[in-house]
Amino acid sequence: MSAEVLKTLFHPFEAEAVALPRKGERMLFLGAESGLRTPRDFDAELHVVQGFRPHFRALQAAGFTVTPQTQGDGFDAALVLAGRHRGQNELRIADALERVTEGGLIVIAGGKDDGIASLRKRMDELVPLEGHLPKYHGIAFWLRRPAGTETAAALRAANPAGLVDGRFSTAPGMFSFDRVDAGSKLLADHLPADLRGHVADFCAGWGYLAAEMEARSPGISALDLYEADFASLEAAKANLATASQSVAKGFFWTDLQGEPVERRYDAVVMNPPFHRSRAAEPEIGAGLIRAAAKALKPGARLYMVANRQLPYEPALAAAFSSHAELARDGMFKVLSARR
Repeated sequence: MSAEVLKTLFHPFEAEAVALPRKGERMLFLGAESGLRTPRDFDAELHVVQGFRPHFRALQAAGFTVTPQTQGDGFDAALVLAGRHRGQNELRIADALERVTEGGLIVIAGGKDDGIASLRKRMDELVPLEGHLPKYHGIAFWLRRPAGTETAAALRAANPAGLVDGRFSTAPGMFSFDRVDAGSKLLADHLPADLRGHVADFCAGWGYLAAEMEARSPGISALDLYEADFASLEAAKANLATASQSVAKGFFWTDLQGEPVERRYDAVVMNPPFHRSRAAEPEIGAGLIRAAAKALKPGARLYMVANRQLPYEPALAAAFSSHAELARDGMFKVLSARR
């Protein structure tokens, strides 16, 4: 997300449309991102919530108190930075409504290209808004926490937790939260059934590939899941809790591009993300390919899926002794590489 949206969020304070928080006030900030800078004389004690590991680390390094999920209640006010996922935005607003004291200010902002206008309209239907301001290609709007819990309950009812394929619990905001991703399924269908030893799932999401590997390859003795999104990793823990207890499992909330992997594996499987915004960014996948190469034992293999047009073959050639394409369909390709 552009740093412009952070500026949009604080614009009502700078424009004196809403009063700056007083010293000692506790303010919850849901969805804060790296690059956060508060306005001058913004004296609130910020409690920042960010479950995406790269943003979490950057905010922590900047000196903010950060948690990966919301803790506490009785806040005087809240900020909500809205993104592209409507369900996640509404659940964050519900969280703010539940944790702010009655009458407390809640300021919400997002980019115009991410649907903030429709979110403002939706909220205005549930609770009267005090005002709104467009600025920096976005819109900020604000409201007061009403008495009662009806508004938060309505938002939660409209965005229930999902159950994918009858067995995987998910939630809005997670990658492919409402279905099994077609690329992941193609990869699962072309993995060898004789995977053995200590295996890792990079970018594990809510656990689909890990569950499929465990079910299809009885030779796996240990399985580690690495994921940058805290909520997705928590879902993966629950989704694999009923799987075979003979396979040791590890769960690592990790930024694979910024934090080293200490363990070494007999195989790594991954469906890497390829964008942070709307445009494809192949360097993300290339960085994860390099991380996988470092985490593999000599002679061990990487198995990955990618959009057909993404040029990952040069990165594989640079980091591995050999690589090959195992399958492709109209959208995806499955690649393997030997360390």
